[in-house]
Amino acid sequence: RTGDGAGGQTALDLARDMWERFDCDWGRLLEATPTELASTKGVGPAKAASICAALEIARRLMREPINPKLGIEDAKTVWAHFRGRIGELTQETFFALFLDARKRLIREEVVSSGSLTESLVHPREAFRTAVREAAASVIFVHNHPSGEPTPSASDIKLTRRLVEAGGLLGVPVTDHVIVTKNGYFSFVEQGATQVDGVADLEKE
Repeated sequence: RTGDGAGGQTALDLARDMWERFDCDWGRLLEATPTELASTKGVGPAKAASICAALEIARRLMREPINPKLGIEDAKTVWAHFRGRIGELTQETFFALFLDARKRLIREEVVSSGSLTESLVHPREAFRTAVREAAASVIFVHNHPSGEPTPSASDIKLTRRLVEAGGLLGVPVTDHVIVTKNGYFSFVEQGATQVDGVADLEKE
């Protein structure tokens, strides 16, 4: 619509300029601050605030909450649940999804935030709620702010410890999913939710 831009620009012209300014990257645009948006010609503080509000609506729409009445059948469902908020996280955050016998979500919990290490994410903390809630199984999830979902050596070592702990406690680890805004890595898809499978990844 004409009149919505500045200097004779249409709203479409303004949107195209902004899209190009953020390298045609939807993720970057979603994460843009009002100051960054206002750096586009024709966008003042008021318009930047309006755009930020619209982008927040978009972020919320991108989140796909897990239906508590349905079981979690695959890692793609987990990724869809988390991808809309991953861009907001500036550090690694470790989540646990506690499931009932039908793989339905009982509750979600943040276990830890920060660089993941064996000491930071201890099995005792990771499984405390699982035991209290009598969960039948658990899915662990964490993000990589770098955008690269491939597990690090620490990720693999940590997964091995969690799988071992889950086996001892009778709360099996259904999966450990590493999520980014653009994709995910699933240990179960790599055949590595058993101790020997994780060990094979450690050797690679």
